[in-house]
Amino acid sequence: MKFAQGSAALLVPRLLIVVHDLLMIAFVWSGLRWLASVAGAPPASSLLLELLIAMLVQGVTLQMVGLYQGLWRFASLPDLANLVRGALIGVVLIVAVLFLLGRLPEVPRRVLFPYPVALVVMLGAPRFLYRLWKDYQHAKHGSGTRVLVLGAGRTAENLLRELRADGRYQPVGLLDDQAGLKGAKLQGVPVLGTLDDLPYIAQETAPQLLVIAMPSATAVEMQRVVALCDETGLPFRTVPRLADMLEGKARRLELSEVRIEDLLGRKPVEFEPVSTCIAGKRVVVTGAGGSIGSELARQCVAAGAATVVLFERAELPLVEIAEELGRDHPQTEIRPFLADCGDPAACRLAFQGGVDFVFHAAACKQVPLLEGQVREALRNNVVATATVARVARETGVGSFVLISTDKAICPVNVLGASKRFAELASQAVFADDGVKLAVVRFGNVLDSAGSVVPAFRRQIAAGGPVTVTHPEVTRYFMTIPEACQLILHSVSLDELSSAVYALDMGRPVAIRELAEQMIRLSGKRPGIDIAVTYTGLRPGEKLHEILFDPSERYQRTRHPRILRALPRQADLERIRDLLDRLDQLLAGSAGEDELFALLCEAVPEYVPGGEQDEQRADGRNGPGVPEPGGVARAG
Repeated sequence: MKFAQGSAALLVPRLLIVVHDLLMIAFVWSGLRWLASVAGAPPASSLLLELLIAMLVQGVTLQMVGLYQGLWRFASLPDLANLVRGALIGVVLIVAVLFLLGRLPEVPRRVLFPYPVALVVMLGAPRFLYRLWKDYQHAKHGSGTRVLVLGAGRTAENLLRELRADGRYQPVGLLDDQAGLKGAKLQGVPVLGTLDDLPYIAQETAPQLLVIAMPSATAVEMQRVVALCDETGLPFRTVPRLADMLEGKARRLELSEVRIEDLLGRKPVEFEPVSTCIAGKRVVVTGAGGSIGSELARQCVAAGAATVVLFERAELPLVEIAEELGRDHPQTEIRPFLADCGDPAACRLAFQGGVDFVFHAAACKQVPLLEGQVREALRNNVVATATVARVARETGVGSFVLISTDKAICPVNVLGASKRFAELASQAVFADDGVKLAVVRFGNVLDSAGSVVPAFRRQIAAGGPVTVTHPEVTRYFMTIPEACQLILHSVSLDELSSAVYALDMGRPVAIRELAEQMIRLSGKRPGIDIAVTYTGLRPGEKLHEILFDPSERYQRTRHPRILRALPRQADLERIRDLLDRLDQLLAGSAGEDELFALLCEAVPEYVPGGEQDEQRADGRNGPGVPEPGGVARAG
């Protein structure tokens, strides 16, 4: 109904414009005819026929050149160009028609030659005078930020209402891909065209801000819209997503930057609540001050955990997360515990009173740094994992979740190898035990501490360049909430005593494309305002990652986006011996070479850095990569 009303409301002004132009064509032609007769030319024998020819031919020509696609309110140079083009083409066609009818000799040249100029003046002057008057009225009565809204649905309607109520914004138009909406009005604001018209409409309407009112747009659609916004060079913002508004995470009129997770090329994975699993339970989160550990603690508290022990060795992050949870969830017992989880005595103290779930997120995870820090990688990633696991087994913990990484598969760096060793250590500790072991492998987590996204933001804020290691490098990405929900669901999916879990993250994302998207989101243009440079792969880095080893046969769980595999068979007695030797080496003064040799012995598939090409050649980076909508089975 609103569309019909809007179309009818706009039809009358457009008809008036056409009538105005036809009358002007007749006025110009008859006026030039009169001036010619005053100057001595013979009078027209059939002036009415000439006027009909001029009005018909010229009117059709002006329609064909697109003069009536714009609005007088936004008349500008492109409209002047259309006028000039239409007048020149029109006079040529008028001459042709008059020639075919045998009337051309009766029309003086002093009519034909000045006709296009006079027509441009008589049609252009009213348009530009009208725009000047409207601009004056706008300057007189309002000075809000001029806003062009992308999208013309219900969200846009609510947005327009709130923009007007806010008083700081002046909506100038809307764009929407539904072609039938063009010309309709929403809250009195016209739909000026489709999203593809954005660069042209932005010049016409002179907005100061673009607002994307498309909260249900897919990642691919958002990528397209952001690219179009980028072409204009104007700042752009988006309205909150519907889910965020329903959950109270955002106010309705809270224009914010487009989030990088909206551009990942896939929809965020949706999870059912896990309150039935966590509610009333006692939980320990190691590494609770980190980006993953802190969000995991938040979700455990939100799920109704009775007690949450925050195990962390860094003071300030521990204080911050403990104060936040204590303030927001006073009904939950929050126990901050400052210690290194590699200390067996500290672990026993933290587990006093009994624990139902242990989420072991503490780890070293910086790839290039750990290439030269084998000792700390083994101590914190392997020995600390084994220590927490042993105490969990001794104290009767129900479930133990190890947060691992996709870099543990076919590892080429110390981080990946040490995390694979940690997976094996957990298997060895919990073999033939009643504790349920879940190994959860992550891709890259957006905005986690030390990840590529914060680094890109810093580089963009500094004016660039944005440094990418290699133009072909790709990574799987997930959001922090997705990562933590995957962890929580891993303890509730089934009754397997031991399993490996990963999230189906669709296709991996090219880091180069991620960098370019982030530059666009900042309102800059990649390669023009902000340079993108390539530095070469850093020590221990792969071009591509995979989630499962080729020998791990995996399948979907009852949650279609969570993948599960059984752990690979391993000589667990040998792993226990290697852990004992590692304890002895770390207790003594063993050098990096000895520790590195033990790591290679524990993880025989570990191919130290710089061997990516050979791995791709023998297929180690190929099998086991899930495709969107399906699972590629290894083996």
